[in-house]
Parts: sequence; C-alpha cells; structure tokens
Amino acid sequence: MEQVIQLIGAALILTAFVLAQIERLQPSSATYLTLNFLGGLILAAVAALDLDLGFLVLESVWAAVSAAGLIRFVQAARQGAQATREGNVG
Repeated sequence: MEQVIQLIGAALILTAFVLAQIERLQPSSATYLTLNFLGGLILAAVAALDLDLGFLVLESVWAAVSAAGLIRFVQAARQGAQATREGNVG
C-alpha cells in the first residue's frame, strides 16, 4: 500500500512537470502549484514514516515552495478581484 501512495505522489509531481514541458500548464498556475504541493506533501509524509531524512528534506522543501507559490497566487487573485470591484464601483 505504501508504494501505491508513493506512486500517487510521484504521479502528481510528474504530471505537473510533463504538462509544463508540453506547455499545457504554466509553472505559476494554481493547477501546477497544487499538483506539486500535494505530490510533495504525500512523498514527504511517506519519507517521514520511513525515517528517510534526505528524501524528507527534499520533499518537504518541494511542498513548502509550492505552498508559498500557491499563497502568492491566491493573494494576487484576491488583489485583482478587489481592484476589479473597486474599479466597477465608481
């Protein structure tokens, strides 16, 4: 079962990578960042359970960087929505 979970995590990250390489996703898109975040999080959890420190560091950083990108994406979307509302009010 653990290997199935690992394969799901890897598939999420690799799907994002392949779609970006064939220009179906932008690396700054919510979908790309979400796939990377979830894949990294899953693989980090597996690495933590297995006490695989190198893999844990790699995947934790991968997930953290993706999460930071998602936070920036959401903040930018909120600012854009707010600017649109404010522009439509006056």
